[in-house]
Amino acid sequence: LPVSDSQARNPILAGYYPDPSIVKVDADYYLVNSSFTHYPGIPIFHSRDLINWTQIGNVIDRPDMLDFSGLTVSRGVFAPTIEFHGGVFYVINTCVDCGGNFVVTATDPAGPWSDPIWLPHIGGIDPSLFFDEDGKVYILNNDAPEGEPLYEGHRAVWIREVDAQTFEPVSDAVVAVNGGLDLSEQPVWIEGPHLYKVDGKYVLSAAEGGTGPQHSQVILIAKSPLGPFTPHPDNPILTQRDLPEDRAEPITSVGHADFTQDSEGNWWAVFLGTRPYQGNEYNTGRETFLMPVSWDNGIPRITKPGDVIPHVIDRPALPAQPKAPLPLTGNFTYTDEFEEDVLPLHWLTVRIPAQKAYRLENGELVLEARADGVGSPGQPSFLARRQQHTNAEAYT
Repeated sequence: LPVSDSQARNPILAGYYPDPSIVKVDADYYLVNSSFTHYPGIPIFHSRDLINWTQIGNVIDRPDMLDFSGLTVSRGVFAPTIEFHGGVFYVINTCVDCGGNFVVTATDPAGPWSDPIWLPHIGGIDPSLFFDEDGKVYILNNDAPEGEPLYEGHRAVWIREVDAQTFEPVSDAVVAVNGGLDLSEQPVWIEGPHLYKVDGKYVLSAAEGGTGPQHSQVILIAKSPLGPFTPHPDNPILTQRDLPEDRAEPITSVGHADFTQDSEGNWWAVFLGTRPYQGNEYNTGRETFLMPVSWDNGIPRITKPGDVIPHVIDRPALPAQPKAPLPLTGNFTYTDEFEEDVLPLHWLTVRIPAQKAYRLENGELVLEARADGVGSPGQPSFLARRQQHTNAEAYT
């Protein structure tokens, strides 16, 4: 699709960049994504216009930070959240089947990041941090509900106050959301919670419906960070499940949103979505999309019923920055000559290798054969970059 100077393409990060979280620091924006058992893990990006992004590092970039040994590629690090407070960047995350919830910190988002601060008293997945104006700190997360689950997919969002230094709980955890908007309708997979304070009210945003075509984003409101939270009647605030399945060039499965406010006072949401080639089949992974957020009486909205997520959006009214050396969306070609003594940041292996299966020499990438196959839970001879186009060619 043609794009004018006042427009930009969706997704803003094409390819396997799911579960985005964003934070604004002065005129700069930083964004992180899930990476599961791929290593280096949790890519971190920088932008000043919300459109042109440059990868500046990987949060998990030392072999001793986490242990992915024996895990399948659907485990590992899920849904990181990035925050900034008091001159420090925080990423809170879950290492599924490899330690649980943890926090890492840095004063420079490009790294180095600290060793994990483990959170053994906080279970479940999808934790997020909220720094309130009064100095109190809270952690939200997805976990099992109180008592026995009533049905498959019955989960809850919990919240508790924690110590600002150790992140140990200093209050009992309370259920902010039980099941979803309406428990009688058996909503599933309430997850990815984020808390914001807007005009004196606490706005809890969470994904509901699972990460497939029924995915959505919902909003609940409270006067206190510990609730009680009341669902807004106009939910969901983001979904594509109400659209015809046979529509042309669909963007589907949208949800897991995080909000930011730009320097002009406008609000934006980053969220995951997919571009299937048929049904629910797609080969570019779950990608990061951008949409404006409107507010009405303290309630945010990304899409109204029947709205289609567009492939082209109007650019934010921010000073445009030069395009990144490595494009992350749209039509482009890319060549890696392997002229440096380290791999570029976007190259991935699977799990954390005890020893490298490659070497860089004289402008060549040399892979050493190993006995483990790509589908094994071991350490295969594997390096890859994300597929970012539905129609592309790759060669060596």
